[in-house]
Amino acid sequence: MHSSYDRADPEKLAAYNKLARAAVAAGGGRVLVRGGQVVAHDDGIAERTILIEFDSFEQAVAARESAAYQEALAVLSDAVKRDFRIVEGID
Repeated sequence: MHSSYDRADPEKLAAYNKLARAAVAAGGGRVLVRGGQVVAHDDGIAERTILIEFDSFEQAVAARESAAYQEALAVLSDAVKRDFRIVEGID
């Protein structure tokens, strides 16, 4: 199965990755998963997954809404189709 990243504009994706990584780090995020092997079960889709941990749900929302991350999104524009979620964790 090919993910939408496989069909992405490589220049836009590279520029986005550089800006997004800096924005996530500035927002206090820690990357736990970036790509790698995926096995999907039931109705799951085996596509590239990135998992980032923040100290709080609010911190994750603020990082997504930050000017730095919005700049990264503007660079990415419509280069890929993504499914982006912010999920509250458990203690």
